[in-house]
Amino acid sequence: MIFLVYMVFGAIAGLLAGLFGIGGGVIVVPALVLAFNLQGISPEIVFYMAIATSLTNIIFTSLGAIKTHHKKAAIEWYLVKPIAVGMLVGTFIGVNTALTIPAIYLQASFGVFAIFMSLSMMFSQPTATQHRLPGSVALGVTGALIGWISALFGIGGGNLLVTYLTNRRLVIQKAVATASTCGFAIAIAGAASNAVMGWGNPVLPVFSLGYIYLPALLGLVSTSFLAANYGAKIAHRLSARKLKRLFAWMLLIVGLRMLISIWY
Repeated sequence: MIFLVYMVFGAIAGLLAGLFGIGGGVIVVPALVLAFNLQGISPEIVFYMAIATSLTNIIFTSLGAIKTHHKKAAIEWYLVKPIAVGMLVGTFIGVNTALTIPAIYLQASFGVFAIFMSLSMMFSQPTATQHRLPGSVALGVTGALIGWISALFGIGGGNLLVTYLTNRRLVIQKAVATASTCGFAIAIAGAASNAVMGWGNPVLPVFSLGYIYLPALLGLVSTSFLAANYGAKIAHRLSARKLKRLFAWMLLIVGLRMLISIWY
């Protein structure tokens, strides 16, 4: 039954990855926290495991989305290199930061972050005073910051990067495609770091690779790749305005649920 839950949320994460250029962690992380608690996994490592498994799953959701976006020639590869390099550095620092923060504070921060992103998506409006894209150094610094935040919360950073790129005159389809590609760097760095950092932890359940829980990862991956491919196709056919609004409401519910679960 739990494996079926993993498959369902893997499909949702993949669809969101293809549609919006995000890794789907804002949905996967709270779902994994709930599933791991039901399995009786030690509360002190549940959130760390959810983040690690989510980041690893993003490797596959990113690949599915990249494949379709590349066929549409929507990826701006000249932006990918400096941003992705920055993300690799920021993600490594973020994983080490996350492991020094008590899980309850990390969970509260995740809830606040999800609510903030929800409200940003609901009320953000396109402006005529957009900024031009900066040089490689500034793009690298931006990538590092997004990578750091993403590693803290187990997300792909697509929400942040898409917003950044569209505010700098990049059309939404290309911003989504580029964010999907850069998210792959976050996933690789985050997965590797969490595997190493959690290695040998005595409270980890069996079938764990560091903080990555392999049964959950298998369930997520079994549906996420194809779903991401499908989501990317939809992104090139339809306006994402209504879907973004629905996703914003989902983010709000997820954020509130994470905060409420701390006390109840």
